[in-house]
Amino acid sequence: MKRIFCTLCAMTLLLCGIMTTAFAAAAPSETPQGAESDSTASPATEGVTDMTIPTPDPVPLYPAEVRQSEENGITRIEKVYYLSSQDDPSAIPTEDFEREGKVYTLLDVLKQAQIESDTKDYTEVLTLDSDTQDMNKILAMLEPELEVQTEDGYQGVLSLDHTTITVEAAGYKSSSRTVSATRTYPNLSGADVSLIPKSITDSGRTLTLADVQWQEAATTQTDGYDMALRYTATATYTGTATSKYATGYVVTANYMGEVTRVSTDVITYTAVFSSGDSASAGEDTDAAIDTTQSAPFSFDWKWLLIPLGLGALGCAGYFGQKGYKHYINKKRGYE
Repeated sequence: MKRIFCTLCAMTLLLCGIMTTAFAAAAPSETPQGAESDSTASPATEGVTDMTIPTPDPVPLYPAEVRQSEENGITRIEKVYYLSSQDDPSAIPTEDFEREGKVYTLLDVLKQAQIESDTKDYTEVLTLDSDTQDMNKILAMLEPELEVQTEDGYQGVLSLDHTTITVEAAGYKSSSRTVSATRTYPNLSGADVSLIPKSITDSGRTLTLADVQWQEAATTQTDGYDMALRYTATATYTGTATSKYATGYVVTANYMGEVTRVSTDVITYTAVFSSGDSASAGEDTDAAIDTTQSAPFSFDWKWLLIPLGLGALGCAGYFGQKGYKHYINKKRGYE
């Protein structure tokens, strides 16, 4: 009898241990946030200042235009942004949003460059070298049209303005040469050089006497000889003439016309959002609720250990009492 009683007590303790283990497994593991923070803290990092530089929030972009349209029960909203080439298009909001009971979802982001043109009058001065100042030859050197592109992005085709063509000497050099002139002096009383001028002026240059040729102009008979009475002198004068000449010529001409600059500094981004009507949204919500309610019920079978344990304890108590009475009655001799 004593062995039976010990066996029942062992079964009771075993059932209590099984139920304790089951409840411990079913109970959620909750760790206090403060304890978790304390466990992850490292003593080596205590007192160290966080030197992380905070990242600045991106500058929000706001649409310049908002267009709304509806077709076949579907509403679309287009948000238009005008950005420069330096702006970051990733800052354009693309998240879902709700308006008037409808949820709008991004469909597309469209990009279009805005082409702008600017036209102005422009004059290009062309300079070139020439070895002649003959205008016919210079015109043959100049093109009737000139294609230009400026540093600030303007370009176009200009036409030659003939009235602006000028020709100037690029430089000068000097040269010298010997010049001469002759003078005749008639009816001189004698062949005396002192009767001849020592210098003369010819074409603005001063020449000096270089040679004299004498001729008898009139004679007389004396003792059977001809005696000269008058002389004609032919004098030669010489000098140096200096002149300068152009080493080359510089031709300047103006080309005039209009130039145009095309730029794409502004880029248009259009964010297209779409949404169905609110009725379809309600149907989707109801369908989600029905799906949640129709999900299979999950039962934790560990809870069956409670009544089983209580039943086992009851049976152990009942049979223990019966065994104990049988043992007492047998000992007293009633059985």
